[in-house]
Amino acid sequence: MLRLSKKLLFAIEAVVDIAYNAGPEPVRSSEISERQGIPRRYLEQVLQQLVHHNVLAGQRGPRGGYRLARERRRITVGEIIRIVRQLEGTPDPTSEAGGSQIGLRVVRPIWQDMQNEMMARFDAMTIEELCDRARQEGIQSEAQQVPDFSI
Repeated sequence: MLRLSKKLLFAIEAVVDIAYNAGPEPVRSSEISERQGIPRRYLEQVLQQLVHHNVLAGQRGPRGGYRLARERRRITVGEIIRIVRQLEGTPDPTSEAGGSQIGLRVVRPIWQDMQNEMMARFDAMTIEELCDRARQEGIQSEAQQVPDFSI
């Protein structure tokens, strides 16, 4: 079942933060936590899962942090939702056996159809689109503040 949880919100916000604030150096989890107000205990667990599923790339060491593993136009919100749902391990009650005939043949199919429609929209929504929305909303990007000394 598609359920909005804090962990899901944090995961999407963290990926958008990394994409939006990416500069020459990786984005540190402490920076994401501070900018987004995400508790570090949630953040690290979610970031590691996103690395494991090739959404993010982690870099260790004193200059370490996180980058997108792919172009932001190739990462969808739907993909992040599926990763977090798997991490949370919450079963979908619409797929459980048993129940009344009205539930099985009327209510659950409607709910499944609605979930499928929402996931189709999330699968079409890229991280690049969310970064564009942030820009349109006038949200300052750390990447824009990094001076470029190249000639």
